[in-house]
Formats: sequence, structure tokens, C-alpha cells
Amino acid sequence: MSNLLSAENLNGRLLFAIPKKGRLYEKCVDILSGADIQFKRQHRLDVALVQNLPIALVFLPAADIPRFVGEGNVDLGITGQDMVAEAGDKVSGLVSEELQLGFGKCSLQVQIPDPVLPANAGKNISSVEDLVGKKVATSFDHLAAKYFSELDARVTSVRRAAGTLGATEELKTQIEYVGGSVEAACALGLADGIVDLVESGETMRACGLTAISTLLSSQAVLIKSATPHERSNTELIQLITARIRGVIAASKYVLCQYNVQKNDLARALEITPGRRAATVSPLEDKNWNAVSSMVLKADVATIMDKLEKIGAEDILIVGINNCRV
Repeated sequence: MSNLLSAENLNGRLLFAIPKKGRLYEKCVDILSGADIQFKRQHRLDVALVQNLPIALVFLPAADIPRFVGEGNVDLGITGQDMVAEAGDKVSGLVSEELQLGFGKCSLQVQIPDPVLPANAGKNISSVEDLVGKKVATSFDHLAAKYFSELDARVTSVRRAAGTLGATEELKTQIEYVGGSVEAACALGLADGIVDLVESGETMRACGLTAISTLLSSQAVLIKSATPHERSNTELIQLITARIRGVIAASKYVLCQYNVQKNDLARALEITPGRRAATVSPLEDKNWNAVSSMVLKADVATIMDKLEKIGAEDILIVGINNCRV
């Protein structure tokens, strides 16, 4: 196995960084399968050679991928937009976002103990301004520090002008790094508020927390180095990007096919304009046309209702396994 993954065998291969575990990893494996990137990941190994293309997959913590891509250690990577931002301006300026992948959607939010709950009565914290000068726990210490630094300066200025703060006094929020279980920090008395990622919000609500501000919204993205390494295979990068774009589009769209009378065609095309344009074909009956159009999967039921209402018939929805758009 050591010969298989030797540095010599990595030469000439495009290096593609993938999150090594969690939900991002699972989604990435599905995308790679859809893009016909064939590999077998050996147990406990973080490098896998692709069998049908000159690519090596490198499995890394999602937080490390922006730096590895930006510094040219790997050619492509999939990570979250939040991870790129947390890596800092220096690193984020070195990477180029190629595709938004539509999964891993979440928000980085400031959360506080819900002031409506009796247990939090008397804490007098209901806004981000109330957290200024207090303690905030987070695993996103760079973004949190940047956010509260700007907020500290603004609140300091306002309070000085109001005469509630001395001319030389400075308000500074204390940012405490917590590697995991950030949502428990307030209940344990470690912090007055937190900055953490939120997907559905169920975990936060279960912990008695509520959101008061959003720093950023995030999703998984395909990134490459803004200044590619001399070994980078530009043609292969473009090929993989096109394949993944097709897989993502296929997951969002279906093909809607139906027959409609010519008199109703204009109204039908307003309902199903297609990504670029619908395909319209004549039928043997000269008063009718067949229409084929890509439509968003999420809108299928409404589109079928509208088509039926204007008199369209034989309405079919066909799944798309892959495409190029």
C-alpha cells in the first residue's frame, strides 16, 4: 500500500481535496459518483487514487481545505463558504470559487439565551449591542472577532456621545474559542452569547437559544487556487468542474414534456420557458405542438397544475440523471 500512495505515483495527478468526514463528506461522495470519478478509499487512509482519471483525492478537515488550495498544495477542493471566510482575508484572497454546490447550507449566527424564557430573566441581553463588552464563545474566532471588533467600536462611539462612557474608555467583547459543543457554553456559564453555525435551528432552540444576528450564509463550494501551481492541469480542472456542474444541475431540474394546442402555446411557454428555451415540435395533428422543457424539480407540482389549467395534455415529468448546461 505504501507503494500505491508514494509521492512518485502522485506525480502528474490532479490533487482534489475532499472533507474527510461528516455530512459534507457523504454529499461529496455522491457528487464524485455522479461525475464518474471512480475510487476506493482504503480504511484509515486519507489519500485515494482515482481509477479512471489522473486524479488523487486528498481527505482533509473542511477547515484546512481553503489554505491547502490557496497555497497550491492541492488543485481543487470542496469546502464550506464559512470555512473560506474563517481562514481569513489572506487565504480567501488566494482561492477562486468555481461552483456553489447547493448543499451544506447554514448560517453563522450570534445566539443568546432566549430572553423570553423564565430561566433567562434578569440577564438583560436581547440584542448584539447588549453583548458588547461581555463574553462570546465560538469555534469561528476569526469571524467573531472581526464582527465584534467593528461592533465594539460603534457602540463605544455611541455611548461616549451619550455620556455613558468616559472619553478614554474602550468597550471590548471577549471572544472565547471553543472547539465543540458551542451551544452548551451559555448554559455552562462559559459565555453570555455564542457565534455558531445553524442549519435548521432545532439544536439551538433545544438549548434555549435564539438568534439575534447573522454574520454570513454559507453552502458547500468547489474552489481552486486563484494562482494555480505550475503542475495544475487546467484542462482536467475544467473537465471536473463541468461534470460536477452537470451533476448539480441534474439534481435541481427535471424534464417536463407535454402536448398543447397551438392557440395555447404562448401561455404554456410562459409557464415552462426552460433554462434557455423550450423545445417545441409539431405533431401530426397540425393544431397541436409537443413541448419539452427543463423545469425546477421543486416547482413541478405547481407547473403541472398550471399546464393542466390551460389545456395541456399528456404531461410527463422525466428525471435527469446527469446533464451539461
